[in-house]
Amino acid sequence: METTLIDPIGKLLGLRQKAHPWHGVNIGENSPKEVISFIEMVSTDTVKYEVDKRTGYLIIDRPQKYSNILPALYGFLPQTYCGDKVGEKSSKILKREDIVGDGDPLDVCILTEKDISHGNILVNSIPIGGFRMIDGNEADDKIIAVLKNDAVYGKYKDINDCPASVIERLKHYFLTYKDMPGVKNLECEITHTYGAEEAREVIIDAMSDYKRFIERLLFQ
Repeated sequence: METTLIDPIGKLLGLRQKAHPWHGVNIGENSPKEVISFIEMVSTDTVKYEVDKRTGYLIIDRPQKYSNILPALYGFLPQTYCGDKVGEKSSKILKREDIVGDGDPLDVCILTEKDISHGNILVNSIPIGGFRMIDGNEADDKIIAVLKNDAVYGKYKDINDCPASVIERLKHYFLTYKDMPGVKNLECEITHTYGAEEAREVIIDAMSDYKRFIERLLFQ
């Protein structure tokens, strides 16, 4: 795996202080087949947490207005970025020229039979597929993974191994979690469900986008 420019900086800073979960944590030597995921939310959370990009601390994005139940661990893949390549992939497949990456790390939801009590943790996970999600004109892919060595889900290698009811629950969550009472988010749609091979391609694109994102920051 090609090492990103931020790795030496992250390693040095990690000796003195907590590493930033987006920039200072490596996605894993065996990526994209096996990845390190940073978990922001678990199924018992009643508010939406997300990492503050500047500080790396978890912040409250918003309380959930409905009783949405997150059916998996939810977070992102460190040292990824949904930029040009991620956007171009969706544009090509959907034959739409207006789609761009959403400018965030690549999202991931991780299936496990274990009750994990809180986020702000790192887990080893195996990507098995994903959703091509479009929010307005932004590509907002959701990688679906399983917790490595999980007693129930750990044997799954591809999205087709997963029960259809589990996939439908995930779809319902992502299509409704931004809804406000009395208002539907009509701009958000899941156009495709894809398998492990394409999930790995999306991860590689997001890793490449991250490298270009960091290079622009360092050398602009």
